[in-house]
Amino acid sequence: MAQIRYLAAICKDPAAQAAFYIEEIGLMELGRSDTGDVSLTDGNFNFTLFRQRADLIEYRQDLGLHHLGVEVDNIDETVARYRQLVPGGVVLREPDNIHYGGVRIFDPESNPISLSDTGFGIGAGERALPRIGHVAVHMLQPQRTGDFFISLFGMRELGTTKERRRQGKFNCFVGDGYTNLAMHPYYTNRSADGFDEYDRIGHDGTDESHEERRIGFHHFGFLMRDASQKAAQLSQGKAKVADRPAIRPYAEMRVVDPEGIGFDLTQRKGWEVDVDKWEQVA
Repeated sequence: MAQIRYLAAICKDPAAQAAFYIEEIGLMELGRSDTGDVSLTDGNFNFTLFRQRADLIEYRQDLGLHHLGVEVDNIDETVARYRQLVPGGVVLREPDNIHYGGVRIFDPESNPISLSDTGFGIGAGERALPRIGHVAVHMLQPQRTGDFFISLFGMRELGTTKERRRQGKFNCFVGDGYTNLAMHPYYTNRSADGFDEYDRIGHDGTDESHEERRIGFHHFGFLMRDASQKAAQLSQGKAKVADRPAIRPYAEMRVVDPEGIGFDLTQRKGWEVDVDKWEQVA
């Protein structure tokens, strides 16, 4: 079955970012390009840091998380399903090396998705700790994009979505059995006359003014055996660390890395990655 196994970010200094994730989180280096890009891994997930530069051919070059990647059984078959699902959808060739997949497509909100049938330079991989288990995206129509991942990749909609609907919220959560993909509405408050409004209300109705407002890929998360201890270490001048609101079902801490990319740390709460299946550390 299709699995999310790749995440890319655009950085000012990929080498310094890589050093942070290797030394502080425990990731390993996969390799570097001549242009300064660095690919890291947790053993199963490829986390690539692209250097922001003029010749980086991306139609969005904002710093921060940029796109994800899905490993599929067969790229050609997946592209054929994509063309049926999205007539006229854009399909691009990628270099198919450790920094890229083999083909790129786009979700309904034009967020890039890399496809690989060779494991994004990792192959079968090994799921160890710490490991990436969560990716979050801010968008206009979360359910529409969630349905896209379900239809194209066979992912499942999670019980957390139903819980949000009972609360009158529009978040959508899907899983591939290993990774939780959370799609959050950028505009979070709907007025009595049916208009969506831009305010400071968070995904669960709480004040979220401490979080960066950004459309597209927003943050990701690590499952760790010693999440609280690691958060305490990082808070000693290495990164910004804050406790997540207790009412949130996912993750205990939010960290902001040296270039402003947010990631969650969790041990007890974990993430729902399939219907009623949670990734947690006892």
